[in-house]
Amino acid sequence: MLKVGFVGLGIMGKPMVMNMLKAGIDVTVSDLKQELVDEVVAAGGKSAASVKELAKGKDAVFTILPTAAIVQDVLTKEDGILAGVDAGTVVVDCSSVSPIESKQCRDLAAAKDCPFLDAPVSGGEEGAINGTLAFMIGGDEKAAEKIKDAFEAMGSSWIVVGSTGSGSVTKLANQIMVNVNICAVAEALVLAQKAGADPKKVFEAVRCGLAGSTVLETKAPKMFNRDFKAGGTIKVNLKDITNVMNTARDLQVPLFLSGIVQQIQLSLKQSGHIMDDHAGYVQFYEQISGVTVKTEEK
Repeated sequence: MLKVGFVGLGIMGKPMVMNMLKAGIDVTVSDLKQELVDEVVAAGGKSAASVKELAKGKDAVFTILPTAAIVQDVLTKEDGILAGVDAGTVVVDCSSVSPIESKQCRDLAAAKDCPFLDAPVSGGEEGAINGTLAFMIGGDEKAAEKIKDAFEAMGSSWIVVGSTGSGSVTKLANQIMVNVNICAVAEALVLAQKAGADPKKVFEAVRCGLAGSTVLETKAPKMFNRDFKAGGTIKVNLKDITNVMNTARDLQVPLFLSGIVQQIQLSLKQSGHIMDDHAGYVQFYEQISGVTVKTEEK
């Protein structure tokens, strides 16, 4: 039986763990919120007295945390992962961070003779719950193959893109595509609404054509039904797009559309929408266009 340690039971982490437990994987967890740990233990998971203890005797230790600084702290603190981990244990970070930060984590893990994988995910809360996440992995393919049962329990696909940092940069590319697409959907529906067309009817008319996409299917209904309960918050996506822009700056790559998305995100932060779902980008366009996207259909 694969033995896994898992740190971070947030919106994504807890359902990821639950799916590993359903697959028969032995999982020991840690989180600052004890009630989340208790829920996992009630479902068959284990808890440890410290992250150091969690890391001992594991095939892999996963982290999925808000920032790279927190990941590195959990790795290096006195009672952290690297203080307890055995040589050869695969350290996997599923957080959305920059490629440079992933390489820093790799170097820390290497000092303990542990392979490191940057393995961010796409699919959001729904994908985490349904076990259909897509893992974008950077690092040694043999290390990923060793723990493939964990990836397959949590997701519908996993692929090693290249060396360390490749997973993180793939996630940044993914976030460009997703966020720019959501803004395009928002622009289109605002235009349609302003012209007098019901946005739901417009959605139904275009969804089977070339404009059809997973983003359109999941985000357009949230827009015209005024449902901004977060699956992926604007706050999290602002962090990701900021990582995109910082990485692009370091590589001297001009990214025009991503820069516009970042300005939209910052505007919505100032207007109090930072914790809305990123379908809430439509609210920026509504504010500057004097229209509210809303279907008249029941």
